[in-house]
Amino acid sequence: MRNQVKVYDVDTHINPSADVLEPYLASIVRELIPNLDEYKVTTAPMGYNTRTSFNFRKGFGAGMYGDIPRVLGEAAPREGAKPPRPKFMGRNFPSPGGDFGDAKARIHDMDEEGIDIQMMVPTIPGGAENPAVDLEFIRASHRFLDDFCNSYPQRFKSVLLADARFIEESVAEIKRWGRCRWAAGVWLDLPIDFPLDHPDLNPIWTAIEEEGLCVVHHSFATGYPGYRDLWKNPFLGRTANHPWSAMRTVAAFFGSGIMDRYPTIRLCILESGFGWLPFWAKRMDDQVIYLGSVAEDLQHTMSEYMTSGRFFAGIVLHEGEEMVKMVSDLLGDHILMFGSDYPHPECRFPDSVDITLSWKSLAPDRLKKLMWENAARCFGEP
Repeated sequence: MRNQVKVYDVDTHINPSADVLEPYLASIVRELIPNLDEYKVTTAPMGYNTRTSFNFRKGFGAGMYGDIPRVLGEAAPREGAKPPRPKFMGRNFPSPGGDFGDAKARIHDMDEEGIDIQMMVPTIPGGAENPAVDLEFIRASHRFLDDFCNSYPQRFKSVLLADARFIEESVAEIKRWGRCRWAAGVWLDLPIDFPLDHPDLNPIWTAIEEEGLCVVHHSFATGYPGYRDLWKNPFLGRTANHPWSAMRTVAAFFGSGIMDRYPTIRLCILESGFGWLPFWAKRMDDQVIYLGSVAEDLQHTMSEYMTSGRFFAGIVLHEGEEMVKMVSDLLGDHILMFGSDYPHPECRFPDSVDITLSWKSLAPDRLKKLMWENAARCFGEP
């Protein structure tokens, strides 16, 4: 709590190091990859806090941290160029280990910022040559999260991972963990060219609704949508990918009638910007009439789905006070939720909460919705 305001941070990250995650791996992983230790890589992925992690990704989909960058205006990457590392945007680095699996370090940072609850998006080392390995890492992640979150059950929430390549297995994981106190939503990984609205995914939507969870979209820097036309430039990739990926998700989710077929399901977008929401709602409304190609007999307009009380969006701090006010004025103050992006370099640690609470144009009731109430409706109370 900060200045008598409860704070629910909906956009944080947890990426357990190899030594933390390995005890949760089933023995079959060593059978599938006898040389598993060769995939352990020691890096400082965010420019600070060195750690050892598993890394299976090679070639396509490396994203802005894997491609050799080309500077805009130049014909080719500079000789000896290396993948970029982002600049840390906060005042101090987060505590060592808070991202890697040290619960006490994470709680220390939450207390320093004044955050009551963190909703964490987990990262696993997908991209193994044998897809069965990816599935085992999903299962191991859930076992890890159950222990980690239950160490401070009133402070931590997280999302379950699902994979469109493993629909039956994903449903089983949702059913196994969905009623846990820490389980707040489901983040679905889609292979390239597998659409979010594909009917094969219906069992996953059914399981999510039955467990009372939220569908979570979080944009990442690997395998960006539109990868064919970014010309190996990380500025284009990072700037365009996050909102476009969420725009595509929102349009597919609404336009396919998922909100109608599953009348209590919720959708949220994280770390994808939010100032574009009013524009996108109006544009979708028009394109449904102009082009169609959406599900027949939709019960609502695209704008109505967005303002229905079942759609939520995490803010990004750099869009600022005026953008929060604009979106809330145009769409309602029941959509936006506070998010810090802790502990990634884009966060403003340890000032994320104080920055938001300084926005004087937000009335007290609107501020409470932004900082707590909307997130509680989206992800559940602690």
